[in-house]
Amino acid sequence: MALNGVSLTVERGEVLGVVGESGSGKTTLARCLAALTVPTAGTIDVCGLSWSGPLNRVGRRQLARRLQLVFQNPYTSLNPRMRTASLIGEGLRVHHLCRSRDDERARVGALMTSVGLGPELGPSHPRELSGGQRQRVALARALALSPQVLVLDEPVSSLDVSIQAQILNLLRDMTAEREMSTVIVSHDLAVIRFSCDRVIVMCEGAVVEEGMVEGILAAPQHPYTRELISSVPGAPAPAEPPVPDADPVPSPARERNPLHVADELPSGRRGEGIGRAVSRGGGDR
Repeated sequence: MALNGVSLTVERGEVLGVVGESGSGKTTLARCLAALTVPTAGTIDVCGLSWSGPLNRVGRRQLARRLQLVFQNPYTSLNPRMRTASLIGEGLRVHHLCRSRDDERARVGALMTSVGLGPELGPSHPRELSGGQRQRVALARALALSPQVLVLDEPVSSLDVSIQAQILNLLRDMTAEREMSTVIVSHDLAVIRFSCDRVIVMCEGAVVEEGMVEGILAAPQHPYTRELISSVPGAPAPAEPPVPDADPVPSPARERNPLHVADELPSGRRGEGIGRAVSRGGGDR
C-alpha cells in the first residue's frame, strides 16, 4: 500500500501505536522508517539523520545505531544456521562495539538476562526455541546496539495470548528503562491500548486520526476509527462525536495541522522530539 501525505513525530520515551486494517499502509510506514522502502517524496529524519532517497552503506550503519526494526515473524527474520548467542552478538561484532570476545560474551549474557532468556539457551538454534523465546531473541538482538528508536511490526500477532502479555510487559519495561522512542505497528486494538501513549489510525495509506490512546478509543472522531473499534467482538460502541455548531470558531492549531498532535505526554514520559517522518508516497506493501 502506497503512503499518502503521512506526517508524524515521535517523542523521546514515547510509545506510538500505528493501527489499521490489513493493507492500510502500516507495514510500509515501518519499512520506510527503517529505510527498507524508499519514499518517492518527502523526508525522514531519525535522531538527526535525514534522507529522502536510498541510503548508502555509511548511512545504513548510522541508521542501525539509531533505529532497529523487529519483524513480525522472528522465525523467518533470524538466521536458522546461527546460534542464539551469535545472533544477539552479531550487531556488536559488525559495529566493533566489544573490546574482546570475553566482553562480547558478557554483553550478550546481560542482554539475554534482560529479555528473560537463560544462559543455557545461548548454544540453541532458532528451530529449537519456542515462539516466545524467538521473539525475545529478536528483541535482544535489536537492543544490542542501544538504539534510540525501536520499531516493532506486529510483535505479538503470532504468539499465544499468555506469551503476548509477557512480551508486551517486557517491551513496556524496556522502553521505560532505556527511554527509547517506540513505534508499535498492530491491527490489535487491545495491544495498542495496553502498550501505547499515543496512536495514529491509518486507512488506505493515509493518517485519518491521531491522538492519545484513551481519548481516541473512547471518543473517536473519524468514521473509519469508529468502524474499526466497533469491529472488535464484545467491544462497547464508541461514543458519537459531538455535533458541531452552525458557525464554529476555527482552531488556529488545527488550521496549521489538520492532524492533532498531543501537546503533552503522560507524566514522566515528556521529552524532546527525536524522530519525524514525512512521506507523500511509498512502495507497495
